[in-house]
Amino acid sequence: MSTYDVIVLDLDGTLTNSKKVITPKTKEALLKVQCAGKKVVLASGRPTGGVVYLADELRLDEFGGYILSFNGGHIINYAEGKVIYNKIVPRELTEAIYRETLKAGLGIITYADSEIVAGTEVDAYMELEHKITRMPIRKVDNFVETIDFPVNKYLLTGEPDKVLAAQEHMREVFGDKMNIFRSEPYFLEMMPQSIDKAYSLGILLEYLKTDRTHMICCGDGFNDRSMIQMAGLGVAMANAQDEIKEIADYITSSNDEDGVAEVVYKFMLT
Repeated sequence: MSTYDVIVLDLDGTLTNSKKVITPKTKEALLKVQCAGKKVVLASGRPTGGVVYLADELRLDEFGGYILSFNGGHIINYAEGKVIYNKIVPRELTEAIYRETLKAGLGIITYADSEIVAGTEVDAYMELEHKITRMPIRKVDNFVETIDFPVNKYLLTGEPDKVLAAQEHMREVFGDKMNIFRSEPYFLEMMPQSIDKAYSLGILLEYLKTDRTHMICCGDGFNDRSMIQMAGLGVAMANAQDEIKEIADYITSSNDEDGVAEVVYKFMLT
């Protein structure tokens, strides 16, 4: 019998195919594995509001699955609606982050419970985030004053060359206080210090009273590196970045070829 009782899935490029949907074969596999008493964790850089429709489709509320959103800044026991962990950006940094974003010529958004809040004109990359998360965008005139709620991350948007330059600049200015990285060439994530998927999965494993040797992590992108390295079985999708494939224990089929289902049947339902 399989010794893996937790499977952690990145969303975009992993759980969902190129059309951003879960295929019937993958969905069936994940429902079967939950029926067998194993846990599914959705781990994404997306805001929580952009994960819940996929959690509902996989019936995580019924089976007691978990959402790890904001790259690990927020963990929810989805069945109970209970927050297990929440790490926020220090509020006193908001004004400086906004100011430096404008200097860099980038857009900036963050997330309220059910909407995306934009502090600059809505650009094509924000529209892409809207499509991915299915959350509406609200442009506000005074971003700094509007942000009177806890923020798990800021997302800066723009042309890839500007985002790359801004990554270095933002690290110089905020690097001792924040975790700053590109999740896509056009997205710069600004997260609380020491947050990544592996760190937060460590907290979740403790909560579940198990350890990493019983956990499979599947991903394709740079922000999946830490959890793939940490897992008892680290899986890269065939469509993953080359350096992610290099550190993986196993390379499965692509997200368009039901790679997640392959992992479930090969390693969890045997």
